[in-house]
Amino acid sequence: MTKERTYAVAGMSCGHCRAAVADRVGALAGVREVRVDLESGSLRVAGEAFTDEAVAAAVAEAGYEVIR
Repeated sequence: MTKERTYAVAGMSCGHCRAAVADRVGALAGVREVRVDLESGSLRVAGEAFTDEAVAAAVAEAGYEVIR
């Protein structure tokens, strides 16, 4: 069963930001699709088996922060 979540991410402002977040989150097990929208500062993740904590950690590794 595919689930989809949207997260607010602080600090993204350019194409490099988008790529860094997409690459880190996209590498997580169970993630099938990642969409980063710089204008709204949002991250949409779809897949079967990922956790909010894992997504937040991957975003942090890329140098940004999920806003809760």
